[in-house]
Amino acid sequence: MMNAAPTRTRRFHLLWILTAAAMTVFVSANAHLVYVAVSSEPGCVAHLKDKSGTPGGYRAAKSAC
Repeated sequence: MMNAAPTRTRRFHLLWILTAAAMTVFVSANAHLVYVAVSSEPGCVAHLKDKSGTPGGYRAAKSAC
């Protein structure tokens, strides 16, 4: 009976460590996505300038280039 308590405590601590690690990864990934979305300024992308009659030929709705 004396050996059961340390095993439960060890499992409990391991569960908390794994939960904290998962939350850290989740928060870090989301923070990185927000940082990239806010800091990036995409330049002009090559696209069609005039209306094309071929299927799959897309163009920008309002070109800033």
